[in-house]
Amino acid sequence: RLTFAAEPTLGCIGVAPEGDFSPRSGPAGYWGGNLDYRLVSEGNTVMLPVFHAGALLFFGDGHAVQGDGEAVGSGVETSLDVEVQVELRKGQKLNGPRMETASEIVSIGATHEAPALDRTVEMATADMLAWLVNGFGLTPAEAHLTIGTQARYDIITLHGSVGLRISKLALR
Repeated sequence: RLTFAAEPTLGCIGVAPEGDFSPRSGPAGYWGGNLDYRLVSEGNTVMLPVFHAGALLFFGDGHAVQGDGEAVGSGVETSLDVEVQVELRKGQKLNGPRMETASEIVSIGATHEAPALDRTVEMATADMLAWLVNGFGLTPAEAHLTIGTQARYDIITLHGSVGLRISKLALR
């Protein structure tokens, strides 16, 4: 009896982490992975750090629709036909996943080690601060003020992943 509009997303998108660490399919971290973020959708750009030649990009875990927080452990799972465009952006010095939508920039805090919401909020905030200073030329004081007045936090998963969104209009 329930009907929900489809909002297709990729639950997993990532690269091979540094060293010999090989995560299982469940966790997310600085390499991306099982982000389960509803903004990983058509038209949006996902940026990931690269640790190995070829990056060893992977993606999957299609969702027809999923609410914020992945509150019941999954979305409405589905298969997806996916077309991606890969671009290498040298010198970005990413500490973790980032995204760009038509209207926002997004820093993602995710950890596979005893996820705690306060830790991933801190990760997303610190990354956004660095991005605003190094990528957009704001002074540290301007970056702090921008985050303090414009930040929108998404609880991506209840086990701790967080997205911090800033409107591009605030960066003009």
